[in-house]
Amino acid sequence: MPRYALLILPAFNRVYGESSVRLTRNELAVFSARALAAEVLSSEETRIGGVPYVTFETESPLNEADVALLSDLSSVYAVFGLEGELLRPLAMRPRDRLSSDLITIQKYAGKTNEHFTKLLLNVTALARDEGMGGRLSVFDPMCGRGTTLNQALTYGYDAYGIDVDGKDFEAYTGFVKTWLRNKRLKHTAETVPVRRERALVGRRFNVTFGLSKEAVKAGDTQRLTVVNADTLKSRDFFRPRSFDIVATDAPYGVQHGSKGGGGLSRSPLELLGRAVPVWAELLRPGGAMGIAWNTYGGKSSELARILTDAGLDVMDYPDFEHWVDQAIVRDIIVARKSR
Repeated sequence: MPRYALLILPAFNRVYGESSVRLTRNELAVFSARALAAEVLSSEETRIGGVPYVTFETESPLNEADVALLSDLSSVYAVFGLEGELLRPLAMRPRDRLSSDLITIQKYAGKTNEHFTKLLLNVTALARDEGMGGRLSVFDPMCGRGTTLNQALTYGYDAYGIDVDGKDFEAYTGFVKTWLRNKRLKHTAETVPVRRERALVGRRFNVTFGLSKEAVKAGDTQRLTVVNADTLKSRDFFRPRSFDIVATDAPYGVQHGSKGGGGLSRSPLELLGRAVPVWAELLRPGGAMGIAWNTYGGKSSELARILTDAGLDVMDYPDFEHWVDQAIVRDIIVARKSR
């Protein structure tokens, strides 16, 4: 059987690094089931030269498209073919269109690990009928300072978000405008008030950019839109069936992204129970929703029931649960919207 090895990226976060091999094996299983032409038969952690790898066997050799897909695994640095005791490097072709500093530059308390954000987006996109390919539209309904949006943009997708925190909105919009200027990318960027019956209901940040002037002239552009408003009012700002992917990392603290009901929600499941039906309306048929959450705030069966009641089909995925700190054990649940 053909054998391969994935070199694991060193994680700046030590705690996440301790889980990265197991999470990579489970992410690989999703890639195998949903995208690869060559089925992965088994995988295991292997140390080669004192460095952790994920090694695996396939029923047939990986083709170029398979290797390109594996290039996007969230914690993989290199892909090798195993020939006896020798490693033969395979040419990686990640889908990244933008430099990685779009994701890594921002540093602030509570920022989601970039590897995990990529994992969440990957397994959610793979739940779609048509997988990760194409110019997809990604919506993060609790986008914070935009880690998920930035990963979507890096993949060449269009990105949309909403968040109730005005300080996060200001910080993210300022960062994006500075980054676009520093990269000298042709772009337009504006922040406009959103009014309903003369009352201010939110702010909208709109960006259109291309990799070059020639690309912009040819219409090869990407869009970023971020709204500063309550996620429960997402329908006021975005049309039904607008997005291919809804992906969000639900906040872990007391404040959970909504002021609906006269105060800040203290239960993530309470908020998700009210928000998921709203987000599901924004999802296109055949699209997918992925939610990361703190399992101390609710069981996966409870969240699965919320998704099912919203008309979504929960995916039978492997375990992505992992320890973050004493107050947070994080997991992912993904569901698909039937056509």
